[in-house]
Amino acid sequence: MPTNKPSLKARALRYLSAREHSRQELARKLMRHAEEGDDINAVLDWLEAQKFLSQSRFAESLAHRRAARFGNARVLSELHSHGLDEGLVVEVKQQLLSDEDERAWLIW
Repeated sequence: MPTNKPSLKARALRYLSAREHSRQELARKLMRHAEEGDDINAVLDWLEAQKFLSQSRFAESLAHRRAARFGNARVLSELHSHGLDEGLVVEVKQQLLSDEDERAWLIW
């Protein structure tokens, strides 16, 4: 009995239900399951249009998860590695700088 493989859209929604992903990261994960004729960019565009995939939510989520354990440079480096828009990285940098002293005291 053949098993039905989930579509790229279903896989993407399953990944996004677990946590936020960057567009680049989600595309890389979906490529492993893509078959000839599948249009990953169309799936990603649809996810963004439906507000399931958001670069700003991903940036905020990653910064929130990492800021408690790592310094600003490490968090910003990781944001850059995900191919985020420079303007978005600058916004996150401003947020990180605003509470950097407080986070340092909590760690200390």
